[in-house]
Formats: sequence, C-alpha cells, structure tokens
Amino acid sequence: MSGAELAVNVAGLALIAFIVWWFWLSHGRTERAGAGPVEIVVADGVYSPSRVEVPAGRPVVLRFIRRDPSPCAEKVLIDAAGVAAELPVGEPREVVVTLPEPGEYEFTCDMRMYRGTLVAR
Repeated sequence: MSGAELAVNVAGLALIAFIVWWFWLSHGRTERAGAGPVEIVVADGVYSPSRVEVPAGRPVVLRFIRRDPSPCAEKVLIDAAGVAAELPVGEPREVVVTLPEPGEYEFTCDMRMYRGTLVAR
C-alpha cells in the first residue's frame, strides 16, 4: 500500500468516526424545563439544546425555532408522544408534550438525522 492510499484510508476512517460521533454519540448541553417554554434552535444539522429534562406526566411547552432551511428540518417528530409538527423557517413553533412516565424519549427530524432526547424525571 502506497503512502497516498494509506492517507486516503486514514482520512476515510476519521470521517466515518466523526459522522458516528456527530449523529449518535454527541449529547450537547442539557436544558431543564422550567415555568416557561424551552427554546430549541434547529440550525446547522442539530437541535440546541439536544437534551431537555422535563417532568414526567406533566405538559411541557417546547418552542422550536428553525433557522436551518434544509428540507430535513421541516418537521419534528416525537413518536412516543404522538407528535409530528411542521417547523416553518424563522417562525417559532410551540409544541406541547406530555411524557407519561420517567425515561428517555427521542425527538428527530423527518429523516431521523437531527436527533434530540427528552429526559422525563
């Protein structure tokens, strides 16, 4: 194997590792739901914050602010709560969610590339 082939293989493996970390392993900061809505910004391929702690069995308002024009970001899905909401670019969209019991619940874009977690306690 020549030096160029080795460099291409190493670069490819590094890119694969970065993609796995970015989409499945990175967690970002955790936001706690308080009295008001929790703002979640949709930009640059991620939800920020991507982890939100909410009270189990109580309604919480998530205010999504979509800054990403990508078609992937058009919708947010919270399957466990039966939520599917359209997210217009530049317009805040409030989504009310009640998670029945403690646990971790995923929220994603329509293509399941943008990922976040609701942690019910």
